[in-house]
Amino acid sequence: MQIQLNTDKNVVGSDDLAAKLEGKVRAALGRFSDRITRVEVHLKDLDGDRKKGDDKRCTMEARVAGRQPMSVTHEAPSVILAIDGASDKLARALDRSFGKLDADRRSGPAQTNDGAS
Repeated sequence: MQIQLNTDKNVVGSDDLAAKLEGKVRAALGRFSDRITRVEVHLKDLDGDRKKGDDKRCTMEARVAGRQPMSVTHEAPSVILAIDGASDKLARALDRSFGKLDADRRSGPAQTNDGAS
């Protein structure tokens, strides 16, 4: 699973931030690593230099092998909290998506009882 970090001009994409991001994403999504090819993370400071409220946004997009990408967004007062929130949301979304997919595979094709022999 490859992790790609993208930042806007107001968020400094330091090596320290990249390392923290990778650790948090792998901790939250590691159980899906055989199904996810890449996770793209976009960090944005919505208010620039002004400091008010939940002005940091993290958008995460998981590129799932053989399926459409899945994305989530979380806003928080800090970049780290935004990453944590988005990681949790994406893990829940993937749990639901893969859970439904796996349940469909376990149940197999629909069987009909039309009385024909």
